[in-house]
Amino acid sequence: MRKADVERNTKETRIKCEVNLDGRGDAVVDTGIGFFDHMLTLFSFHSKIDLKMVAHGDLNVDDHHTVEDCGIVLGEAVRKALGNKIGIERYGSFNCPMDETLANVTLDISGRPYLVYHCDLTRDTVGTFSCEMTEEFLRAFAVAAGITLHVNVYYGTNDHHKIEAIFKALGHAMKQAVKVTGDTVSSSKGVLV
Repeated sequence: MRKADVERNTKETRIKCEVNLDGRGDAVVDTGIGFFDHMLTLFSFHSKIDLKMVAHGDLNVDDHHTVEDCGIVLGEAVRKALGNKIGIERYGSFNCPMDETLANVTLDISGRPYLVYHCDLTRDTVGTFSCEMTEEFLRAFAVAAGITLHVNVYYGTNDHHKIEAIFKALGHAMKQAVKVTGDTVSSSKGVLV
C-alpha cells in the first residue's frame, strides 16, 4: 500500500494528514472551514485516495493560512506516498460537468510543479471559504506534490458549482495519474524527479 502521513506545525497552523493512494476514497476531514471540508471529501471520494486531515488554524484572522497549508501538507503526503513513481500512469485528465458548469483538470506527475488556472469567480466566499483560496490551494498542492496542474473552467455561472467541479475533476485526474499500470518509470529520461 502506498501510504504516507505528514504533520506541519507553524505559528499559524497545526495540520495532520494521512493518505492512502490505494484506498477506497474514505475521508475524515476537519479544517474548521465547512465548504473546504466538503471539497476535500469530494476530492478523496473521486480520486479513491483515502484522506485523513485535521487542521487547526488562525481562522480568527481568515482562512488563508489554513487552506494554503492544507494544500502544502496534502501535496507533501501525496509526493511521499508516490515514492519512486515506478509504474504510475503519470498523466490524468478529466472533464467534470456540474449543472451549468464544465471544468477540466489535466495534470502530469512530472516532478516539475506548475499551475495554470483559468476560473473566473464572482463571489467573495462560499460559506466561510474565500473563493480566491481555490487557486492558492491548488498552487500549494501542485508545488508540494511536484505536479504540473492545468485547471480550466470553460463556463458556468454558479461559483459553488465551479469550485466543486474543479475538486471533482482533480480527484478523477489524480485517480488516473497515480494508477500503477507498469513496472518502469513513465519517462524517456528514466526518472521523474
